[in-house]
Amino acid sequence: MGSPTSRACEPPVEVREFVRATPRLDGMVVSAVGYRSAGLRPALHRGLPSPYLTLIFSIDGPVVSGSTPEQAYGTDAVRTDIVVGGLHQRPAFVAQPEHEAGIQLSVHPLAARRLLGMPAGELADVLVTEGTDVLGSAAGEIHERLCGETGWSRRFALLTDYLQRRVAEAGRTAGVRPEVAEAWAWLARHRGAGTLDGLAAHVALSPRRLTTLFRAETGLSPKQTARLMRFQHARDAVVRAVATGCAPDLARVAAECGYYDHSHLVRDFRQYTGLSPTGWLAEECRNIQAGGHRDGGECEA
Repeated sequence: MGSPTSRACEPPVEVREFVRATPRLDGMVVSAVGYRSAGLRPALHRGLPSPYLTLIFSIDGPVVSGSTPEQAYGTDAVRTDIVVGGLHQRPAFVAQPEHEAGIQLSVHPLAARRLLGMPAGELADVLVTEGTDVLGSAAGEIHERLCGETGWSRRFALLTDYLQRRVAEAGRTAGVRPEVAEAWAWLARHRGAGTLDGLAAHVALSPRRLTTLFRAETGLSPKQTARLMRFQHARDAVVRAVATGCAPDLARVAAECGYYDHSHLVRDFRQYTGLSPTGWLAEECRNIQAGGHRDGGECEA
């Protein structure tokens, strides 16, 4: 028989939970993921750039983050229960505690006017903004109600209803110029491939004029957005391979996702993650296996 204290010395059971919902918001929210973790060793998480805005309602303490690892672990770290993140081109660093939980939404940039009350361009390259500064005090009330709920279905329903009310209040006046909307759709159809001249001709604008309008609306130029879309597809392909137990063929992924060669894919990985593809996979392996990067979604847990 073991000693009475042996069980207390055992390491805590590790829990990683990811729950996905289908947002009823007409494509304005691309993905909705509930996450919960417990018993983990505190670590640093990289929030990667993507073609979508980030909206997080944390329900187990604030999200602690920074633009560098030093800031995330330092006294000037950003601590907020509701996170709004604009489009960016470098990773955000999140200091993960032993346990955390919340809901993370990927918001389409062209829906920012209706969901957030401002164009995504006003959040340009802002890694983290306090959610109530953008959404107002009502978001704080929703956060408190989310913290009081115990089931994911109810949490998702509560958050969806809140966002639907914001869309209804915004009405049709919060629309996006049709040239910008069509430019985004063209980039998405081409998965980040194609030329700026071809895109500009498609929407009947000069490249300069299109870039000005597109950047004001989204915070990025069409070229920057195309690179992010291409990287997202490449990253998703790598994640799918790892999730099925296969070693990703980076040369093949590069070719299928429109990269000139393997070295250009590695270059983008280094820019957007701060690591090589193999380095990032080693860091994120457990999250991938638990489903944390499925369907292009990314979670803090």
